[in-house]
Amino acid sequence: MKEKNKFLTNSSLLIALKDSVPVMTGYIVLGLGFGILLSSKGYNALWAFVMCILIYSGTMQFVAINLFSGGVSLWTSALTSLMVSARHLFYGISMVGRYRKIHGIKKFYMICSLTDETYSLVCEADDENYCFYVSLFNHLYWITGCVTGALLGQVLPFNSKGIDFSLTALFVTICVEQWLNSENHYPALIGFAASILCLLIFGANNFLIPSMILITAALLALKGRLEKNV
Repeated sequence: MKEKNKFLTNSSLLIALKDSVPVMTGYIVLGLGFGILLSSKGYNALWAFVMCILIYSGTMQFVAINLFSGGVSLWTSALTSLMVSARHLFYGISMVGRYRKIHGIKKFYMICSLTDETYSLVCEADDENYCFYVSLFNHLYWITGCVTGALLGQVLPFNSKGIDFSLTALFVTICVEQWLNSENHYPALIGFAASILCLLIFGANNFLIPSMILITAALLALKGRLEKNV
């Protein structure tokens, strides 16, 4: 029995490594951009590493750079973090049953490392070891990219203008892919409509938090109808 479990574990590791390679390419490139941008604001590689451990959210880490350098209040930073990462609440809820049998620090880590790309790989997986390895590999890719970028930014001159747009490009790619692969487009349309409405009302500098609140409220209110259309 131990030999069988060892075989399953090794198999899960290799499959997870293979499946996570596309994520690796994106995380390394995006992480380099984050690290270089962070370094350009005067923060060293240690900050990049700590942010990868404590925040581990590409979107929020990019946003946090401007929050740190802009002297934004703790309350605003906390509220922004909650709204920017609110989608992870829905990821977590959908994985409650799947992670129920996992215990200890392993379960805690898998919950905290559930990013967009990791979720896309583990949401249909039944193998606990596979889910853990995917979560671990993706996290290591991100740490490697961010720390390397911060180190490069300290020793090499970089023009960081436009680097922060790499995150926008990544999300556009994810959005297009999910649109093409999903039969239910109502959640995406709700997101588009709410964002445009808040942009018109609150302006480009203040629409993010209101749009996230509106999107969350609309999805919760229409949850039953949306599930019928899945």
